Amino acid sequence: MSSHTHVDAKSLADQVRQSVAATEPGSPLTRTPVTGPGTVEPLRRLVQIEYQSHAVELVAYGTLLSRFPHDPAAELWLRLGRVVREATPKLLHVARSLHMDEADLADWSTELGAYSFHGAVSWVASSGSQAAAALAAHTDMQVYYAGATAVARRLRDTDAEVPQEFIDYYDDLGDDALNELALAVTQDGLDRGDDPSGALFHARRVADSLLEVWRVASAEAATGRRTSGKEHR
Repeated sequence: MSSHTHVDAKSLADQVRQSVAATEPGSPLTRTPVTGPGTVEPLRRLVQIEYQSHAVELVAYGTLLSRFPHDPAAELWLRLGRVVREATPKLLHVARSLHMDEADLADWSTELGAYSFHGAVSWVASSGSQAAAALAAHTDMQVYYAGATAVARRLRDTDAEVPQEFIDYYDDLGDDALNELALAVTQDGLDRGDDPSGALFHARRVADSLLEVWRVASAEAATGRRTSGKEHR
């Protein structure tokens, strides 16, 4: 019997949660200006990065479906793909509210950190175990939704000069049932003998990559780069 059989997926998720507990959700994007001409530039960068990541995520979930086509794993990859596919038109609506067009969304950032999430997701999809991919997905949902909600609610609470469409899209706590499914798939992988240390490694890389995305989105002062496109209102 594998020595990994009795490792608990929830305990691994708790370890990941503890490793990012000292970091404010959405930080440093929660500390960007809420008034003035530069208010929407970090939001534009966030939308641009997320929009470009959707294609990467769909490829990743398709890859995982081909690698782990059994249930409950297959259900997780299919549901995650559906979440991303349904989110894309909503994100396009947010982009239009920020006066971004398709050329703006397709523009490539010069900051390598803008692609950190792309890399972390692709890596675990191509070479991670089932437990690693599922724990990474669980971490993605935990960290992303906590950060996105923190950003949106700060903007709402401060009456920030930003489109309501942005706030409505990002003020989302996620799907508890999908979180539970990700943990169940993690546990199934562990019970099949997957290495828990590999699962922790990939989950932490995904958490780190999201923190890097928020850093890049808020980093106009450091890079001097504005998202190309039309003037915001």
